[in-house]
Amino acid sequence: MAKGSFDATGLLAPFMLRIPLGLIFMAHGSQKLLGLFGGQGLTATLKTFELKLGIPPIFTLLAIIAEFGGGFGVLTGFLTRLSAAGMAAVMVVGIYKIQWVNGFFLSTYGIPGHGNGIEFSIALLGMALYLVIAGGGRWCLDRLVFRL
Repeated sequence: MAKGSFDATGLLAPFMLRIPLGLIFMAHGSQKLLGLFGGQGLTATLKTFELKLGIPPIFTLLAIIAEFGGGFGVLTGFLTRLSAAGMAAVMVVGIYKIQWVNGFFLSTYGIPGHGNGIEFSIALLGMALYLVIAGGGRWCLDRLVFRL
């Protein structure tokens, strides 16, 4: 980089990942936890995950906490690495348990019974792993709370 030039990468890159990732995960978590955005809510989600996916309720609850709480943590930059690690774990499980059989690409036709592939989840996984490694950046609550 040339002398005197401004490098916004370290300043903006984590922030620019945190905002969409946090919003996406909070929205999906609120479907499962609160029944918002057409979601089932907590009780129905626990039942569905156990009966259809074979996931015990305690692990479903942890996934919901990772999605909603982790989404909030990443969005605000509070406990960013821990929040992003939980989100990454949710993505790995989602890829393995749900999307792998559907191939790589997202379903562009919206055909019932034909789910989405792993494409979008890999992108979210990559974003989360970046934040696990790099942290929340300069504009995050972690820097204020933990004096980083």
